[in-house]
Amino acid sequence: MNTVGHLINGALVADAARVQNVYNPATGEATKQVALASAETVQAAIAAAQAAFPAWRDTPPIKRARVMFRFKQLLEENADKICALITDEHGKVLNDAMGELQRGIENVEYACCAPELLKGEHSKNVGPAIDSWSEFQALGVTAGITPFNFPCMVPLWMWPMAVVCGNTFVLKPSERDPSSTLFIAQLAQEAGLPPGVLNVVNGDKVAVDTLLSDPRVQAISFVGSTPIAEYIYATGCANGKRVQALGGAKNHAIVMPDADLDNAVSALMGAAYGSCGERCMAIPVVVAVGDETGDAVVARLKAELAKMKVGPGTDNGNDMGPLVTREHFNKVKGYVDLGADEGASLVVDGRGIKVPGHEAGYFLGGCLFDHVTPQMKIYRDEIFGPVLSVVRVESLQAAMDLIDAHEYGNGTCIFTRDGEAARYFTDNIKVGMVGVNVPLPVPVAYHSFGGWKRSLFGDLSAYGPDAVRFYTRRKTITQRWPSAGVREGAVFTFPSNR
Repeated sequence: MNTVGHLINGALVADAARVQNVYNPATGEATKQVALASAETVQAAIAAAQAAFPAWRDTPPIKRARVMFRFKQLLEENADKICALITDEHGKVLNDAMGELQRGIENVEYACCAPELLKGEHSKNVGPAIDSWSEFQALGVTAGITPFNFPCMVPLWMWPMAVVCGNTFVLKPSERDPSSTLFIAQLAQEAGLPPGVLNVVNGDKVAVDTLLSDPRVQAISFVGSTPIAEYIYATGCANGKRVQALGGAKNHAIVMPDADLDNAVSALMGAAYGSCGERCMAIPVVVAVGDETGDAVVARLKAELAKMKVGPGTDNGNDMGPLVTREHFNKVKGYVDLGADEGASLVVDGRGIKVPGHEAGYFLGGCLFDHVTPQMKIYRDEIFGPVLSVVRVESLQAAMDLIDAHEYGNGTCIFTRDGEAARYFTDNIKVGMVGVNVPLPVPVAYHSFGGWKRSLFGDLSAYGPDAVRFYTRRKTITQRWPSAGVREGAVFTFPSNR
């Protein structure tokens, strides 16, 4: 089998002493191997990034931005190949992979604005003949650790903005689906990114811990589960690094009695079952206000699930592909087993689905639970699969109290025709990203992405304006040129502009 290696200082590196199989989720077959980097290989990538930093930092922002413009064009020209790599290793349907790529490209477009974003501020005559200005200076070597569910988009949340701000970068993608990430990094080099500015190391905990402990790495961005996010944040901070760690989610959708139920259910189908539910902004919980609303929502969801097509992601006629690995399939199926044991009503059971010609694939059909309670594990835990739970409450306030009590605060939404209810909800809900009749309120590239509570560790959100702040440090300069030949006496009072 072919082995996916690393990209260090502009060259592909094997380091295949330790390898792990990469599977096609639709067939269950190992199609290639990925090299798991040793600590020495990761340190070599860090050294390459450190050596490339001075020249890249001093490259004018407009020239760095021009690389991003060329890179965007290459992403678009190679879109079909990128999406095929994503589908082959992750399993998502091709048109879903194309949507992922497009959202990543939007972040590259934002990075093209670097000359404007990095201008800083200037004030003339803050005191007599004294000028003051601020600059946003690069940090040095930065790093990112990204998850399996968006092997293209999430890395593009991180490194384009980091490098366009003048930093160099070491990326550790998921070892489950590494090929698209590595190919995209090679496109960045083709666009003109100098060797060592962007390095990719595939690996496991050895690579992660090396990035966390090496003093040359100044900042780390992470997206993944909350337990790992907590570990990344605590370890990185203990080692003096700037850390941004995005964790898990349990996003709720409130359906009010006055909602347009047909449109709401159509939106919920995509939000709950798109990408097999393997999204941190998926909707795994519907909170129906009133039993009549609950009955109507469940009936419509059941009817829509009967029409949903499940099969390999290479067929765009399918709505949902397989889960990413056999282990993850077993985990999600275990939650469906548990939900039935806990007493929830399993309205639609996707456990027995068979896809002709793909019997060894990791396919789980859409599952729907009704009468779920907050005490059940299927309500509390992030399942990360095609499992939707319906909880019933009596009022909007009861729905909001339920959401606010959950440990996660990533995303939420409300379906209603009532502007007053929507405004009260958006003003008062304790969640970082909120939608009104929008089930996946993922901010566009020129805003920032981040949840509240145990969904985000760190002071700044991902991409957008917060990314400029995360990947730079502010320096403020105050300057005065005394008049020639004038000797000034000592001043012992604290300086001011009065």
